[in-house]
Amino acid sequence: MMAHLAESMPAAATAPVEPFVDFNRVWLAYDDALARQGEFAVEDLSLQAAPGEFIAIVGPSGCGKSTFMKLATGLRPATHGTVKVAGQKVSGPLKQVGMAFQAPTLLPWRTTLDNVMLPLEIVEPYRSTLRARRDEYVDRARRLLHTVGLGGYEDKYPWQLSGGMQQRASICRALIHQPRMLLLDEPFGALDAFTREELWCVLRDLWQAQRFNVILVTHDLREAVFLADTVYVMSQRPGRILLRKEIHLPRPRDLELTYTEPFAGLVHALREKIGHVRQH
Repeated sequence: MMAHLAESMPAAATAPVEPFVDFNRVWLAYDDALARQGEFAVEDLSLQAAPGEFIAIVGPSGCGKSTFMKLATGLRPATHGTVKVAGQKVSGPLKQVGMAFQAPTLLPWRTTLDNVMLPLEIVEPYRSTLRARRDEYVDRARRLLHTVGLGGYEDKYPWQLSGGMQQRASICRALIHQPRMLLLDEPFGALDAFTREELWCVLRDLWQAQRFNVILVTHDLREAVFLADTVYVMSQRPGRILLRKEIHLPRPRDLELTYTEPFAGLVHALREKIGHVRQH
């Protein structure tokens, strides 16, 4: 009887998942005078990223990709519109985000391990518990370094590491405090092609294991297609979103995928769109 009742009851409607990142008609001018003159760095940005989604932002130089990052982290308040992260309106710098840039910016007087530990000295609740739980946090940092291929380099200084190794350490530092969102601004742009592709795979594996949200700003269309769930193409300044492209390539993705026709087709479509943007 119970089985019969269960079969006859309507299935519960699944509630729509609230976006983790939500830009709603966002405009940004860098000061009030520019706003009054109608000079905006970005205009009318609307996008939503689901929890755990990996998005990439591409476009010509000066289109507002880095401005988008400042809005997402709360480093710049929107002039118009709203930015929400994890359901909360962004009204100041967010704490539970990790960031990595084109330059690794490791502190030269600290070892690799101590550089990775740095956020734990700054961000709560880790800052308050660092003394009591230091061994636990050191172990976490060592495991993270081992995961990205830096096991055995914990006591080396930045000048003793290659550029690719420094960037691996930088990504570990961005993730040590287990942020819910990772923001990457051209993180592999200064590296050679082989090292860059190695680090795509490092980032892919870290993301697949933990499923934090990622916003990647890049000029490299192959990088965007290889890593992202969704790629957004921005216009020339003032930056607007011209195209939202979902990347329906199977996961997990390996580098052999980058030599296939479906991959090349997606890269070509994005390149064509950006080429069109540059001409107008």
